[in-house]
Formats: sequence, C-alpha cells, structure tokens
Amino acid sequence: QVQLVESGGDLVQPGGSLTLSCAASGTTVSSNAIAWYRTVAEYQRELVASISSSVNINYANSVKGRFTISRDNAKNRVILQMNSLKPQDTARYYCNIKVWGVTYWGQGTQVTVSS
Repeated sequence: QVQLVESGGDLVQPGGSLTLSCAASGTTVSSNAIAWYRTVAEYQRELVASISSSVNINYANSVKGRFTISRDNAKNRVILQMNSLKPQDTARYYCNIKVWGVTYWGQGTQVTVSS
C-alpha cells in the first residue's frame, strides 16, 4: 500500500521560508515521478513543482526562483524548500506520486503566509 505523508506546513510571515516534506511508504521516491500541488480554489489544485524519475524538474512560473524540489533518497522523501514566501502562496499543499500508472495523494499540509 502506497502512502504519502506531508509535513512542515505552518504560519509564516511574508518573506519567510518553510520546508515541506513528503514521506513515502510502500514505494521508493527515487524511482517514481513526484509532484507538489496546492489548492487554489475548492476542488482545484495547481501544480507547484515536479521531479521525474530521471530527475527532470519543473516549476510553476509563480514559484520559479523561490521554491526548490528535491529528493532525499536516504529517508525516502521529497522536499519542497520554499523561500521568499508571499501571501498568495497560502494554500494546502499536497504531494502525489505515480506508481505503475496509479496516482496517490497525501492528506496535505497547510501553509499560511500572513503578517
């Protein structure tokens, strides 16, 4: 059974930083494509960053230069480093992983950027 658990969300001031973690079990992050999404409206999620099994990385234009996605294979997790946070980054952040054509989601972690 593949499971994803996100953590690291918090309340932070504009300009601050947060590190989100997505810990996987039942599969290895090193061999699958993983992505971070965030909710932008009810039932609507936008892609924030993704990393493929061949380490191709993509970012949403809105986060380029501020967010960094990376794998921590030793701990079987994916990290989203978020710097220079803006109020518009406020959202619930989810990671997902595709394993043999099946997409799995975590429960999400809340990021709030506010002064």
